[in-house]
Amino acid sequence: MQMLKEGKVYELLLVTKSNITPVGVIKRDNKLHFKLFEGKSAKDIREYPYGVLHITWNVELLVKTALNLPIELEWEKAKTIPLRKIKSLPSIEGKIEFQEEIITDQLGEAQILRCSLIPSKVDMLPILCPPLSRADFYLLEMAINLTRLYVATRKLNVKEAQKLYGEIWKGYLTYKRLGGKNKLAEKIMGFATAALRWNP
Repeated sequence: MQMLKEGKVYELLLVTKSNITPVGVIKRDNKLHFKLFEGKSAKDIREYPYGVLHITWNVELLVKTALNLPIELEWEKAKTIPLRKIKSLPSIEGKIEFQEEIITDQLGEAQILRCSLIPSKVDMLPILCPPLSRADFYLLEMAINLTRLYVATRKLNVKEAQKLYGEIWKGYLTYKRLGGKNKLAEKIMGFATAALRWNP
């Protein structure tokens, strides 16, 4: 589990008794923390508090499981808990502690489960790179928007330039909130500010 940095949000696959879904996972105090909205996975955990977290770099698999689209997977028995797990994917299995909570956001009120998986078996296989981090997606998006900002400022399109700068700033705030620590984020913000300053 050393490749998972404390405080960073990673996109992993959660396997429960009857479901598989992507979750944003944070490592803290040797536990893996995530939250679930109402659905099959939350129901499973209430009734059967075990889970397997899988690392995958397959974005299509993450998207299909998020949307409950058909997928073909090979399964095998987990080593320390009474569940199955996906064959050939790195995995962390264990018991899940949870608390029920009501949250309110821009979409209204929702009931969630705050979950903590206590690892009982870590099967990382030979892994050369860490799992996908949500923060990394925002860093990439910031870079893409910066290249578009350069085009907008060169064309003196002030409205579009300001809009793109706003997107970069929002991306930066989200990147930091998700635990991103790469100094490239600060550099991108600096370049974006300079682009607006020199091409008002």
